Amino acid sequence: MFTKKAYDVTIIDVRGLTDMTDYFVICSADSDKQVKAISDAVRDGLLLDDERPTYVDDKEMTWIVLDYVNVIVHIFQKERRAFYGLEKLWGDAKFTHLKDEKELQLVPPKKTRKAKSERA
Repeated sequence: MFTKKAYDVTIIDVRGLTDMTDYFVICSADSDKQVKAISDAVRDGLLLDDERPTYVDDKEMTWIVLDYVNVIVHIFQKERRAFYGLEKLWGDAKFTHLKDEKELQLVPPKKTRKAKSERA
C-alpha cells in the first residue's frame, strides 16, 4: 500500500458498531492507475499470507473495494473519497491514522462471516 504511494491511510475500528466487518482500511490515491497499483499491492501482499478477498469491486478505478471479511479495504481517488465521506458515517468508531507501513497490519486473526440468519 505505502510502496505504491497510498496516503491518508486510516483504519476505522467498527467492532461493536456493525457485524459486517471489524475494520475498514481507507486510503487515497491521485489517479486511476495508482488506485489499481495500490489494490494490486494489497492483494499480492496478502496472498503471500494465503489471504484472498471474498469480494472485489474494481469496476471503477476511482474506488476499489477489497473485502477480506474482518477487514474491508477501500482505495479511493482523493476526490471520490471526499465526495463519499465514509469516515463521517462511522463517527462513533475508533480511528487510527497511519504514516508508514510499519504501523499497518491489515488482517487481524481470521474469522468467518455469519449468514444473515445466524446474526439475528
